[in-house]
Amino acid sequence: MMNKSEMRVRMEEGRLYLPNDETITSEQFVCLDRLYDFNQTRPTELAKREQMLKEMFAEIGEGCYIEPPFHANFGGLHVHFGNNVYANFNLTLVDDGHIYVGDNVMFGPNVTVATANHPIEPTLRRHAAQYNVDVHIGANVWIGAGTVIVPGVTIGENSVIGAGSVVTRDIPANVVAVGNPCRVMREISDRDRTYYYKDKKIDLFL
Repeated sequence: MMNKSEMRVRMEEGRLYLPNDETITSEQFVCLDRLYDFNQTRPTELAKREQMLKEMFAEIGEGCYIEPPFHANFGGLHVHFGNNVYANFNLTLVDDGHIYVGDNVMFGPNVTVATANHPIEPTLRRHAAQYNVDVHIGANVWIGAGTVIVPGVTIGENSVIGAGSVVTRDIPANVVAVGNPCRVMREISDRDRTYYYKDKKIDLFL
């Protein structure tokens, strides 16, 4: 079995590395070919999509659904989904590092979750030097359309991230957070258990 290159080891350890290393790129192309095939599936091929995701992802639970097109640097190789995760169109996972997503998470359309970063120092950047920091998203989180989550962020369980937010720091559990940069607006309250929109009362009990 081929030994991992020094750059692949650096990548796994979260250290600076050069992503154009042959060991890394050859592995990446295999993943991207699988991702391409996933994005060519027909809407009725649900069982085929489900099986493909199990082969593409590091971990994926039951009842997960990703609406193509889906984009990922490594085709999900470093992505860990719990159960019943839903993602709308154009989910982009920059999964050079690991992305951990809990049960019952919902992604709106055009969400980006990034783990890859580049140093500020221009000489290193000229050579495309990179490092990765994992992202953690807790169970039952709803991430609104067009949100960007940057490397190293943790979002606590049950929280809601408003559409168009740029999440640059950790967000605690049980809050509504919005904006650029994303900030906590308020805690989830008893009123949210009574009203689902303005003065419209919840009349669906599960």
